[in-house]
Amino acid sequence: MLQLLLIKLLATAGIVMLVALSVGRLGPRLGGILAGTPVILGPGYFFMLREQSADFVQQAVLSTLQALVATLLFTVCFVVSAARLSALKSLALASLLWVPGALLFTRLPGELVGVIVAYLAVLALAEGINHRLRLGQPVVVASAGWCDLLLRGLLAGTLVSLATTLAARSGPALSGVILGFPVGILTIAWTLSERYGVEVARMTVSMTQRGMLSLLAFCVVSYLGVGHLPGMLVFALSLSASMATSFLLFMFSLWRARRLYPRRAARGERLGVAESSVAADPEP
Repeated sequence: MLQLLLIKLLATAGIVMLVALSVGRLGPRLGGILAGTPVILGPGYFFMLREQSADFVQQAVLSTLQALVATLLFTVCFVVSAARLSALKSLALASLLWVPGALLFTRLPGELVGVIVAYLAVLALAEGINHRLRLGQPVVVASAGWCDLLLRGLLAGTLVSLATTLAARSGPALSGVILGFPVGILTIAWTLSERYGVEVARMTVSMTQRGMLSLLAFCVVSYLGVGHLPGMLVFALSLSASMATSFLLFMFSLWRARRLYPRRAARGERLGVAESSVAADPEP
């Protein structure tokens, strides 16, 4: 048991650190495509598909989707509260909100359709709040240091190990909810607030809300495919759907930048740097 936990922890930590390092090297736009992939959900469901039954995995995916709705509330809470509180207090408050939110959304009716409707409704609410707050977009390109990478990797590895090995004994609902905890957003917000100030952290967290659509795509394809297709094929299709969604979001942000800031967008392309964005991992 201990050996299996260690393998999962180190494998997930290595993947998360590699992706985070690549994001910093590639720059925000190209790195954003890579960052939008499910670097925590991916390893989690890779192990789960190999070890658990189709019914277990399907229920766990549904629980993860429900937890992702609570993660949107987490981001909204941080963006709003960080305007008055310190980053750590705001993150603590957002985490406290996430727990009852995740429990509440597990009771949503309608299973997959009900969760998707709730997710899109909360996303629309988040977009409305961001528009009302008139948050800009940060122009700093933030690359993680080794301490940040190690912290993020170990937290992600611990999360995946607990969800796929220990929590599995308590049922799929707990496993799925644990995988939906926003450990990536939490570490990013904490790191950016320490390095560049709380305003950059607020703006970056607000940007992850759309990026989380790639995680929604991953979970929806997994839910629909498990039990009907081989496990590894389900994983490959889910990962492809997530990456395709990230790419479409990237193209949309590029089109929007050209439309709103034509001169700066052109100058940013010549420099090979993204216009007004931060390389950040939207994974919870």
